Amino acid sequence: MDAKNIIETGKAVLGIEFGSTRIKAILVAPNNQSIAQGSFTWENKIVDGLWTYSVDDIWNGLQECYIALRENVKSKYNTDIKVLAAIGISAMMHGYMAFNEDQKLLIPFRTWRNTNTVKAATELSSLFNFNIPLRWSISHLYQCILDKERHLQEVKFITTLAGYVHWQLTGEKVLGIGDASGMFPIDSTTKNYDAEMIRKFEELITPYHFSWKLQDILPSILLAGKSGGTLTKEGAALLDSSGQLQPGCPLCPPEGDAGTGMVATNAIRPRTGNVSAGTSSFSMIVLERELSKAYEVIDMVTTPDGAPVAMVHCNNCTSDLNSWINIFKEYQYLIGAKIDESEIYEKLFSHALEGDNDCGGLIYYNYISGEPVTGLTEGRPLFVRSVNDKFNLSNFIKSQLYATICVLKIGNDILFNDEKVMVDRITAHGGLFKTKNVAQRFLAAALKTPISIMETAGEGGAWGIALLASFLVNKETNQTLDEYLNHKVFAGNTGIEVTANDDEINGFNAYTENYKLGLSIEQAAIKFKK
Repeated sequence: MDAKNIIETGKAVLGIEFGSTRIKAILVAPNNQSIAQGSFTWENKIVDGLWTYSVDDIWNGLQECYIALRENVKSKYNTDIKVLAAIGISAMMHGYMAFNEDQKLLIPFRTWRNTNTVKAATELSSLFNFNIPLRWSISHLYQCILDKERHLQEVKFITTLAGYVHWQLTGEKVLGIGDASGMFPIDSTTKNYDAEMIRKFEELITPYHFSWKLQDILPSILLAGKSGGTLTKEGAALLDSSGQLQPGCPLCPPEGDAGTGMVATNAIRPRTGNVSAGTSSFSMIVLERELSKAYEVIDMVTTPDGAPVAMVHCNNCTSDLNSWINIFKEYQYLIGAKIDESEIYEKLFSHALEGDNDCGGLIYYNYISGEPVTGLTEGRPLFVRSVNDKFNLSNFIKSQLYATICVLKIGNDILFNDEKVMVDRITAHGGLFKTKNVAQRFLAAALKTPISIMETAGEGGAWGIALLASFLVNKETNQTLDEYLNHKVFAGNTGIEVTANDDEINGFNAYTENYKLGLSIEQAAIKFKK
């Protein structure tokens, strides 16, 4: 069946992901190949000192993204989307969205990027003997309690961005286990919120006399392959402003971007992992066993089917690199040269390969916002060099690229060196890896592990959530997600692998040691530049 017939007979599956800078929709056929795409660019804002996206931005962005998808379908196949086989919704993990009994958002959405929750996260980590990161929903909730925010008495439901959009489309207050594991710790045995930690939290907040219990305001947890409800008439209207899309199709459990990244790179089996690098970066290593202890820089989350995962999350990755690329684009404009942004990236990234393995001593801190892995609650982009360093273009760009993955290395060194975690394969995806054999090679040097990239890496999390939606309706009886991905999606494809040599590994190690020594300079810059 060709793509047009697939769309017209309602066999296409839709995946939508709300990324930090782009909302992307992808339509896939029953064989999981992409047949149409649409996207919409958006940006977070600082309101009253906190990073947020408005509710209007969320729904306008979703509708504009879907309009772009419909236009792509119309131009390619001269048809329209009226019925879908399934839908999946994904978004940035963590953050805080609190609603009252009338489904009204009580305060502006607080995203993962906020670092105002230090006191809450510290106290909860101690209480649970479990690392609770700053960006987790429970950190935000407890910080609101510590700050005595007035909205707390009205709270009836809290969720993530993916959970919110899914709820409005289906009426179901549910969440995939991967996304839920970024709200509150999960018990890997029960595949639910950790009951003992729930009890400890309830005891902790007893003096506040809230009308709610934590268990009652959290979304219900679902594993991959379970139904997350169906698209309502109201939900269809929210998604498709043209009124063409019919209600009734099933939705898979909503998932976070970490979970969809694991699915999109076929990294949900123990001893596999993936790295996602865009506005933020994170690595996900699926574990064979629990870690020996809690680490402040390592989050324990899960795959979409509930397996334990060690996650290293870095708030800063490509944002400041993109700002520097814009400087080069502006220079081209000034001299009257042809401006092709993709070519600028490719030329500069490729030129970085000619730089010294330690970047000639240059160091760059790409901190647009705070970076919990290195203990900073604020950030200041900062380039550091001495007069004797080898300051040239290749080293400058290489230091920028190293900076996008250096913090990731610091976190993963704990897993590989201290915990002796073993991996057979790490797959990378995201915008950082579009230029072949550059960031991929640097990441291999940083992690001292071969790094694979698949041809589908550019599809990203929207494709990952589309695969989870496809798994819901196309899986065989009793087929696991791992079996479905290996047999129905990837069929043995492990991508193109790159291995760093000893000189590259030693060079990145030297850069990292300089980077750690220079963090005091970054701290001074934060105090100086308010």
